[in-house]
Amino acid sequence: MSRITMRQAITDALREEMLRDENVFIMGEEVGIWGGTYAVTRGFYDEFGEKRVKDTPIAEMVIGGAAAGAAMNGLRPVAEFMTINFAFLALDAIVNHAAKVHYMFGGAIKCPVVFRAPGGGGRQLGATHSHTPDVIFAHFPGLKVVSPSTPYDAKGLLKSAIRSDDPILFIEHATLYQVRGEVPEDEDYTVPLGVSDVKRQGKDVTLVAYAQGLQVALEAADKLAKDGIEAEVVDLRTLRPLDMGPVLESFKKTFKAVVVEEGYRSYGIGSEIVARIQEDGFDYLDAPIKRVAQLEVPLPYSRELEQMALINVDRVIEAVKEIV
Repeated sequence: MSRITMRQAITDALREEMLRDENVFIMGEEVGIWGGTYAVTRGFYDEFGEKRVKDTPIAEMVIGGAAAGAAMNGLRPVAEFMTINFAFLALDAIVNHAAKVHYMFGGAIKCPVVFRAPGGGGRQLGATHSHTPDVIFAHFPGLKVVSPSTPYDAKGLLKSAIRSDDPILFIEHATLYQVRGEVPEDEDYTVPLGVSDVKRQGKDVTLVAYAQGLQVALEAADKLAKDGIEAEVVDLRTLRPLDMGPVLESFKKTFKAVVVEEGYRSYGIGSEIVARIQEDGFDYLDAPIKRVAQLEVPLPYSRELEQMALINVDRVIEAVKEIV
């Protein structure tokens, strides 16, 4: 095991898969000579050349469409959007073409493309650059949506995504690139897509989270333990397909749950989790299921106001203590 940042884990996954399979190539704005907005592909242009590391125009619809087309013709593109906010411009290519072509052509065409995109708030990038629109993309069948919270998962899930024959949106929370964690040195290890993971054992309440929300939930769980409340923390890791197995097993043990997500509370990922717990675990329900989410305002540029709008540890603790 080596202790590395999530940025390095993603970089290593990309390099290893490019070395393993010559059909894998990278494309996006400034991914080549500049090395990527968050320096994930730094040095790749010199190592792999312009044929496999392609700088594109500032045209997200072109990036999405070209990547989907290349995937349909046998390549395995990894297309980077500078931020998930810009992926809105490529929505047609992602959800109307990449996500549907395998089904519409009776399985005759595959579209093994990975769309990488940093997302989330917390970096003072303003309202139009700080969205957490994960639920929008997770809404569409045919597209897998992945959002890791640790370096271990980031590397293993990205390798699985690149090897998959399905189109995948791989969301990297912009504040997690510097998070460090243990990652196997085995270049062949992967993490399966569509499998949730229990990150912390507990018996009093279930915290369900992913991405930055997972880090908040874990910190809250540590503080709750000092008050004698043992929270079990489940990391979704993949939003579509959604693995509710570990969530329900935990809920049947704790009888209470709080869902932590950085997206908006209304029509969000948390709403889906609550509905499924209620449908499949109603007999174990001892208290209302709470949701901790971003306040429903465009994220302010001011750091103080932005932090007030985002999820935090205190809000999770407050929600837990209301039901435990």
